[in-house]
Amino acid sequence: MMAEAAESSGDHRTVPPRPLFSGLSGISISQDIPVEGEITIPMRSHNREIDSSTLNESVQSTIMRDLKAVGKKFMHVLYPRKSNSLLKDWDLWGPLFLCVTLALMLQKGSADSEKDGRPEFAEVFVIVWFGAVTITLNSKLLGGNISFFQSLCVLGYCILPLTVAMLICRLVLLAEPGLVNFMIRLLVVILMFAWSILASTAFLADSQPPNRKALAVYPVFLFYFVISWMILTFTPQ
Repeated sequence: MMAEAAESSGDHRTVPPRPLFSGLSGISISQDIPVEGEITIPMRSHNREIDSSTLNESVQSTIMRDLKAVGKKFMHVLYPRKSNSLLKDWDLWGPLFLCVTLALMLQKGSADSEKDGRPEFAEVFVIVWFGAVTITLNSKLLGGNISFFQSLCVLGYCILPLTVAMLICRLVLLAEPGLVNFMIRLLVVILMFAWSILASTAFLADSQPPNRKALAVYPVFLFYFVISWMILTFTPQ
């Protein structure tokens, strides 16, 4: 018994341990056995990606969506209040449209004039865009927390009241010139000038440091004053 115990104990010491996965070496997976599991995209994120994608959107839907966005920004300018609506989804389509419209209305109406309207068109473009860029750079240097294109968007959209003033002045100029004609145009331009200042400061006031708001508003005042002066002094002949 002792010999057998010694032999069994000796065999236990000399027999090497079996590998942990040695029994799996002879197992093979047949091609007929499907491998379970699949890689899928969660439905919520997939639907969200489809909803936010515009690759499959028609051209008409894209244009109508952009026009609605521009119209909403126009409404915010016509009813100015402290809001970030113009700053969240900025665009330059509205400012471009207003600049082109204002430049076209400021052209001379006489074909025999020495100036055929092109200098006025270029002048409006230079004043609007160069002035807006200068005001934006001044705002950034004063420590404003608004981006470059957001400031251009607000300043461009706030030309809307002055564009309306130009349209009214063109209609008033169809009548005979005189003191009453000039007073009506002066009143309209002053009112729309104040409207543009109020609308622009309502959107840009919170983006400036409290002790530098006056330095940021002063160039805006000059910017719209120059455009208002061009509108007031315009004559069709």
